[in-house]
Amino acid sequence: MKLIKQQVQTKEVRAIVLDDQIRNFNCLLAPFFVIPQDKTENRQVLSKNYMHRFIATLFLFTFLFSFRLSAQIAGKNTAFTFGEELNFEVSYGWLDLADAKLQISRRPHSHNNISHYKIDVFGKTKGAATIFGRVNDNWGTILNPQTMLPHQSYRHIEEGKYRKHELVYFDQKNKKASVELYDKENRNLKEVREYDLKGEVQDLVSGFYYLRSLDLSNLKPGEIIQIRGFFDKEIYNIKLIYEGTERIDTNLGEKETYIFSPEIPPNKLFRGNYPVKVWVTKDQNKIPVKIKANLFLGSLNLDIISAKGLRNN
Repeated sequence: MKLIKQQVQTKEVRAIVLDDQIRNFNCLLAPFFVIPQDKTENRQVLSKNYMHRFIATLFLFTFLFSFRLSAQIAGKNTAFTFGEELNFEVSYGWLDLADAKLQISRRPHSHNNISHYKIDVFGKTKGAATIFGRVNDNWGTILNPQTMLPHQSYRHIEEGKYRKHELVYFDQKNKKASVELYDKENRNLKEVREYDLKGEVQDLVSGFYYLRSLDLSNLKPGEIIQIRGFFDKEIYNIKLIYEGTERIDTNLGEKETYIFSPEIPPNKLFRGNYPVKVWVTKDQNKIPVKIKANLFLGSLNLDIISAKGLRNN
């Protein structure tokens, strides 16, 4: 890998490009890394498809991993409430790749005369990462505050030219899930499928908020918690490892945190059996403040940049 540097009088811009893209690179004053054509492994990591996959998969397998903690019983939620908003920055080395947001609506969503939480997670590429294709994703859940189980979930995926719009209705009592798929414009219903569940499940977003409702103070380092979630027509059982506590510096100040490592299924994106670590504040709010994922090449980081509407100040 060779580094080409040029001085810019205004704010410095950086990007990664392949050597056969240089002539078409539209920001000629920017310093950039050049990936030679013969470096096939590096070219794969920085290709459009791979960029889409590892950013989208990062969201999926970090604070968006879906689960049921079989060893714990959900209690009364005292960690979050309506109007909470958590903002993150996604970086790869010194490159800022994307912004991520976890947001609970200010107004409750009513279902069966019960006020539910409507929770959205947004992930969007920015800056240099957009030269590989844009990612603009939205995952969401309608969460029952009494059971801490989802009544409904949805996905609106925009990754390059790829589109997917999905709505899932959960019947937790009868162990059923109804999945509705819509067209690329999210206007017309294309397909409806029914799935049998093996008990109560979480979705991509609800699982993390369920975790926040639990009493984590009695966990012991090395304890393995079984995970169950429904995603993309499948039931997933994943192990969540509690590693202990650590005091770290964040944009919100110095925080004492719990550390968790979800077991990631073998794939070409990550290195090792436990490549992802999640730091959650050891306080009443239990918010994620840092996530690190060890990739095939380098590491990806999510760091909190702001938090608003916290239940406990």
